[in-house]
Amino acid sequence: MAHSTQPIPFLLYHSISDSATPGFRPWAVAPARFDEHIAFLRESGYTPLTVTETIRVFDGAAPLPEKPVVVTFDDGFADFADHAVPVLMRYAFKATLYICTGHVGGTSRWLADQGEGNRRMLSWEQVEALPDAGVECGAHTVTHPQLDTLRLDAARQEIQRSRCTLEDRLGRRVESFAYPHGYHGPRVRALVPAAGYTSACAVKHAMSSSGDDRFALARIIVHADTDVARLSRLLAGEGLRQTRSRERLATVGWRVARRSLTEGKSVVRRSKRRPEPQAMSHQQ
Repeated sequence: MAHSTQPIPFLLYHSISDSATPGFRPWAVAPARFDEHIAFLRESGYTPLTVTETIRVFDGAAPLPEKPVVVTFDDGFADFADHAVPVLMRYAFKATLYICTGHVGGTSRWLADQGEGNRRMLSWEQVEALPDAGVECGAHTVTHPQLDTLRLDAARQEIQRSRCTLEDRLGRRVESFAYPHGYHGPRVRALVPAAGYTSACAVKHAMSSSGDDRFALARIIVHADTDVARLSRLLAGEGLRQTRSRERLATVGWRVARRSLTEGKSVVRRSKRRPEPQAMSHQQ
């Protein structure tokens, strides 16, 4: 079977909600607008695929359907069950959700600096019901860190543990991963296939195709202000970047800057931390 070279749009959503703080507002698509998006895709003849199904198309193991599209979500907010799943089921649309396993049943603590530290996350009961609703569950680390700023062993644990936890809960294989914030780099990227995944999504704001690295798939960001007209242009590739096989120099520089900032914060936290009682006794 021939490989598909046709570009395929991977859409990236986060929250489906009417409420958000100003800092998080761009990532919260209103439920009514999301309904318009999925209705438009269905009426325009798009065929929904999960990420893992798309990899099979890219590899020539499955036929290329008419007008394929991949709808993905990051994080695992509770509003996915409240507002996205009913719409997806109404239009018989598949999707892939990437879940931060350490925040399931809790809140989005990593968003505290955006005033969104209390946004509810899915419960395990809700997560376990998703495959029956046509949703592929992928891993999105345990704690939502910037993986490329971590020590390699810490990044490996985030990638491996999230998959193991999901597989234990779902009773099925978890094949796809998504990098928090889209940040990865060659060293982190190599950890993903080693952990047993068959694909990983980045961001890039670009189309994907069979020529892409399976562990750095491009996705198109859908913002709160993306109306149907704008969505139509994005699906046609208007205003999107060209994917690159190698990292840009600016990307490498930005990683170094973020890593330095992360290390600086870690030093400050350690300097403020009081010795544990055991350690104090030992010193005495």
